[in-house]
Amino acid sequence: MLKSLITAAAFALSASALTPAQAAPATKNVVLVHGAFADGSGWQGVYNILKKDGYNVTIVQNPTLTLAGDVAATKRAIAAQDGPIVLVGHSYGGVVVSEAGTDEKVKSVVYIAAFAPDKGESVSSLIANPPAGAPVPPILPPVDGFLSLDKEKFAAAFAADVDPEIAAFMADSQVPWGVEAAAGAVTAPAWKEKPSFYLVATDDHMIPPAAQRQMAKRAGSTVVETSGSHAIYVSKPEAVAKLIEQAAQASE
Repeated sequence: MLKSLITAAAFALSASALTPAQAAPATKNVVLVHGAFADGSGWQGVYNILKKDGYNVTIVQNPTLTLAGDVAATKRAIAAQDGPIVLVGHSYGGVVVSEAGTDEKVKSVVYIAAFAPDKGESVSSLIANPPAGAPVPPILPPVDGFLSLDKEKFAAAFAADVDPEIAAFMADSQVPWGVEAAAGAVTAPAWKEKPSFYLVATDDHMIPPAAQRQMAKRAGSTVVETSGSHAIYVSKPEAVAKLIEQAAQASE
C-alpha cells in the first residue's frame, strides 16, 4: 500500500513537471512615460488594468523640461526594474522612449498616439511642415521658454472623448512643456533595434492620424487603430493596456 502511494505521488510530481501551470509573461515589467502638457496621473486607468493582470508597473514623472532630463528620468526607472521591460510612451513620450529604449533591459517599445522620430528628428522638426488641412494644435506662444495649450481649446484638441470634468481638470493642471524638450533630437531610435508596437488614435487632433500611420510604418511597428482622441490612454485604457500586454507576450 505504501509503495503504491509513493509511486502515485512520484507520478503526480513528474506529471506536474511535464505540464507546468500557465507561466506569467517573461516581460512582466512595464514602464509608462507621459507626454507634453500632462503628468503621469493620466496613466491610472492603464495602470489599474495592468496591475490586475499581474504586471509590475512603473510610471515615470518626467519633468518635460529637456529631452536629456526626461531620458535620464526614464533610465532611472529602467535601472530600478528586476528584469526585461516593455517601455511605453504617449505623445512626446514617444521621443523619450525612442532615445531611452536602447537600454538592454528594454525588450519592446510601445507608442500610444506618439511621435516616433528617426535619428536627428525632434517634435519641432516633425511638426514643422504640417499636411494641408491637418488640425493645428492650440499651442500658445512660449513664455519664459515654456509652451502650453490654450485652456479654452484644450478639451477639443487633446481630450475630446474624455469626461468633460476630467478634461477641464487636465486643462487647468497642464504641465508647461519646455521649448528645449520639444527641440530635443533623438540620437539612436530604439525602434531600429527593438520590436515596436503603435496605437493610432483615429480621432487625434494633436498628432494627425496620417502622421501616426506614417511613423508607425517607418518604424515597422505592429499597428492597431482605435477610435479616440489624443488622450486615448485616459479615455480608453482597455485598448491601450491590451496592446501593451500584446507587446509583453510577444517579447517572451
